[in-house]
Amino acid sequence: MTLQKLWQRLVQTARLSCGVPDYDVYVAHLRSHHPERKIPTYAEFFRERQTARYKGTGGRCC
Repeated sequence: MTLQKLWQRLVQTARLSCGVPDYDVYVAHLRSHHPERKIPTYAEFFRERQTARYKGTGGRCC
């Protein structure tokens, strides 16, 4: 594993532990499972995830 890949995994792990899912994974999921939906900007994605985490409105779509 390269140093860059290791760093990316560490950043992803830190984000997930804080309750912020990976934006790139989310976009890939939307494209493959929900092609009719609009892809949110990172800022929209982040706001929605923060709201879901702190107001208890979150959940999985699938």
